[in-house]
Amino acid sequence: MDEDDRFMTMALEEAREALDHGEVPVGAVIVRDGTVLARGRNSSIELNDPTAHAEICAIRRAAEKENNYRLPGTTLYVTVEPCVMCAGAIVQARISRVVYGATDPKGGAVDSLYRFFDDRKLNHVADTRSGVLERECGEIMSGFFRRKRV
Repeated sequence: MDEDDRFMTMALEEAREALDHGEVPVGAVIVRDGTVLARGRNSSIELNDPTAHAEICAIRRAAEKENNYRLPGTTLYVTVEPCVMCAGAIVQARISRVVYGATDPKGGAVDSLYRFFDDRKLNHVADTRSGVLERECGEIMSGFFRRKRV
């Protein structure tokens, strides 16, 4: 198992935790130099906060831990392609790299609907890698929405 798989497995643990709390099952982990700085899961329903996406929760925790709102040299692992809001937060936090599992054809801002990090007008862009543990990340999401429709 390579490093990206290992940290995406941790993000999947957070996604399962979100699922257990009735949230859309998305999880995130922020890493620097092989060390986990923070983990996060979707908490919008629980917190009545539309900004409490897994990425935002992890960014807030990492920034608090680092005592710095900038997180250069970090990688964000997230089970689902970030949305526009989260992509904006990634830019503001100066996260260096984003690794995600499943695409989000209805809201993805990295490859699906928008290509946010390809916009060179931004003062920071993150390197990206997609499709890490894509099947597992996609299955937890599709299972969640399949159960919602029944």
